[in-house]
Amino acid sequence: MSMICLILGLTIFTDMSCFQGLFFCPEAASLLLHNFCIYHIDAPGHELGADVISSDVPLLSVDDLADQVAEVLDFFRLKEVLCLGVTAGAYILTLFAMKYKERVLGLILVSPICKAPSWTEWLYNKVLLNLLYLYGMCGVLKECLIQRYFSKEIRCGMYGAESDIIQGCRRLLNERQSLNVMRFLQAINERHDLTDGLKELQCKTLIFVGESSQFRDESVYMSAKMSKKSCALVEVRACGSLVTEEHPYAMIIPMEFFLMGFGYHRPHFASSLSNGSKPASPSTHSCIAPELLSLESLGIKLKPIKTRVSTEV
Repeated sequence: MSMICLILGLTIFTDMSCFQGLFFCPEAASLLLHNFCIYHIDAPGHELGADVISSDVPLLSVDDLADQVAEVLDFFRLKEVLCLGVTAGAYILTLFAMKYKERVLGLILVSPICKAPSWTEWLYNKVLLNLLYLYGMCGVLKECLIQRYFSKEIRCGMYGAESDIIQGCRRLLNERQSLNVMRFLQAINERHDLTDGLKELQCKTLIFVGESSQFRDESVYMSAKMSKKSCALVEVRACGSLVTEEHPYAMIIPMEFFLMGFGYHRPHFASSLSNGSKPASPSTHSCIAPELLSLESLGIKLKPIKTRVSTEV
């Protein structure tokens, strides 16, 4: 039996910081943590305590990063996986799914990008790269990144006070090696257009995007280019790019429906619906195609596994 795992993709905010809000939800824990073996892949040099990557090491392209995901799977002897990625990580995992079709059962993408950068984005990223090179992870750079990933509501917080999420991201950015972040951002700024490959992507895909995300238009474009039978789009009200942090509860029910398409089902979810209760969710638009729920259309039955937790001290 093949091991079905959940792969978390590469981002600038690493060490699970893009996914803490989601995985700290009790519903997500029962849906994901207790049923899947989860592997989180950091971008090279983004792990905690990482040293600065030597300038002698060649810069990696987005294709190199996608190939490295395959190397991680080979190392752990993983044959088939589900992938969850945010923004740039979603791009890398989409590219990985295109290059290694037989290894990806499904994609869950949060505020994904799929086009080559526009001139505006390319120039903006060049400014960020220069700031990183000259001043490191300075205050201006952190503000630019926070504005890119979070909505105004979460940035300002209640009564103008900065929210705990933003304060936590500032601390995490302080721990990043500036030159390593610069290498990753440079690779993303030189990405190529995936549009043609989207039409041939066969794995089931679920896309989340906040309505105030800078990547909203591109996420909607991406879903439009994919088959309606295999792709679903969920837009979340009053939310930026990191839906996993701002409104993680909005992701639970769509993900539950999505995983039902692989043969996974939680009985208490069905019973709650039969009682007429409706969980609160900030989702404004959810177009889950019926085919996503069909086992016959997938031809595969998912058998969740328990994550092993070491009890040794």
